[in-house]
Amino acid sequence: MARLLLLLLVFLAGPALAQSPVTADFQSDRIVVETRGQGPDVILIPGLASTGEVWRRTADRLDDRYRVHIISLRGFGQIPAGANAQGAVIGPVATEIRRYIAVERLNRPAVIGHSMGGLIALRMAADAPGQIGRVMVVDAAPFFPSLISAGATVGDVEPLARIAYQALMFLGDEALRQQAGALGGQLGGASDSLFNSMGWQGGDRAMLAQSLYEVMTTDLRHRLPDITAPVTVVYGWSPDDASPRAHVDGLFRAGYANLRTPATFERIEGAEHMVMLDRPTAFYAALDRFLN
Repeated sequence: MARLLLLLLVFLAGPALAQSPVTADFQSDRIVVETRGQGPDVILIPGLASTGEVWRRTADRLDDRYRVHIISLRGFGQIPAGANAQGAVIGPVATEIRRYIAVERLNRPAVIGHSMGGLIALRMAADAPGQIGRVMVVDAAPFFPSLISAGATVGDVEPLARIAYQALMFLGDEALRQQAGALGGQLGGASDSLFNSMGWQGGDRAMLAQSLYEVMTTDLRHRLPDITAPVTVVYGWSPDDASPRAHVDGLFRAGYANLRTPATFERIEGAEHMVMLDRPTAFYAALDRFLN
């Protein structure tokens, strides 16, 4: 199972991006929202350790036809953590974005979430089926470890998630890199390269640790029947049989099997976890099919 932790975190790894706070009139102690453009509403939710900056190019492409709402979670990047510094993150943030939808009177918006943002989007759609128009999850599954091992359970992963949480919480990023050898036995022998590959350069330590723990242990497969909005799943794929990405088709389809209405699957050849940045042209084509 140590290998499962390693592979899962590498799967979730993405490049570090320049991150900056965004502002809007809506006030929240959990999220910051930037709104651009006019038209049907589209909400963009970033993933683990990212701000809304990861959606900047996508928003640039949409804001001449849509009213785009770019979400940033407090505690990622340079944004103060606020209420996200303590306790659960995914559930409360999902509730807070739904509050934003209600306060701003958005009409059944399309919700697009990357990675952890995909979990948040699924949680929103399950908790309030009539509030969400459609959902796109980008390289996200209702239970992330199932993309590495189809038979994995929360019980299998939770001890490893606790190790990852404690390592981030009590050692911090620099100490993790410096003490990679000592942690190697617990984290599959590759903790140095693992944590150097993650975008952990900014953010509140408690927020990062809790968010990572929740990404590893949140299982929403039993909530999929509650979702009435159509769901599109976009993910990176490789034709190289030696790549883990060559074998994800069946894993993604199995993960979403409990939906009332079968999901639409869009695989993007050559993309890794940051699909919208890795292969933007192919991603935008999938995005247009989703929104039209």
